[in-house]
Amino acid sequence: MSNSIDYDSVVSAVVDILEEAETVLPQDVVGALEIAASEETSPVAKEQLEAILKNIGIASRQKVPMCQDTGILIFFVELGRDSRMDFRLEDAILEGVRKATQSIPLRPNAVDPLTRSNSGNNTGNGIPDIKYELVDGSSVKITVAPKGAGSENMSSIKMLNPTEKDSIRNFVLETVLNAGGKPCPPVVVGVGIGGSFDKAARLAKSALLEKVDVMNEEEKTLLKDINSLGIGPMGLGGKTTALAVHIKKAHCHTASLPVAVNIQCWANRHASVVLGGDE
Repeated sequence: MSNSIDYDSVVSAVVDILEEAETVLPQDVVGALEIAASEETSPVAKEQLEAILKNIGIASRQKVPMCQDTGILIFFVELGRDSRMDFRLEDAILEGVRKATQSIPLRPNAVDPLTRSNSGNNTGNGIPDIKYELVDGSSVKITVAPKGAGSENMSSIKMLNPTEKDSIRNFVLETVLNAGGKPCPPVVVGVGIGGSFDKAARLAKSALLEKVDVMNEEEKTLLKDINSLGIGPMGLGGKTTALAVHIKKAHCHTASLPVAVNIQCWANRHASVVLGGDE
């Protein structure tokens, strides 16, 4: 059947999208960096942006990771309700990660949280983080988004009171300001509003997958506010502290207002593949 998916095809696809994500930056992100470089007035900031763009070009041409921090691996899986598999999808994804760690290669980043013992292959208890969503159809879409620690460590979540909705803007700005140059700006900022404690964080993380050149007015206003901070590329000052802001919302409890800010560095890496489906 055309909607049947086999184990080896998933393993191979995971290796392929990991190589793409680690070595080739999405064109919308590259375009935003090029615009920032052309509009930058600070010589130091312009030099930093040009160095980033040169780095991106070398990584793409030579098929090597664009950053030494190849991240922990976050997977978003859209699972068609009519898809057919006679194996555990998670097992195939894990095998793909192990193979990609050796073949690309990836830096082994997965460690026990307390002993700091390294698995050596970017897999471990709960890692990679795989988020599943059931969708219509018979295909399976797998998206990988490597997440470096420099930006992840600067992310934040806050449980506001329902009466504090006017504090959301300040919370986002404070998070970016406190991060400074540590997440390797210019950054992409994902904001999750509502849901629960963990739902808000998941919304913020998934917001980073949106096109950086498509924003609504609310997001554009917040982006302008962030760029007015003057942190600039690599924290050395300049016009561009962030390339984009994306906000995702969910209904929440009447007594709470969770807000999460997930910061991504300039290397807003992600790649996808679609398997199966009717021909």
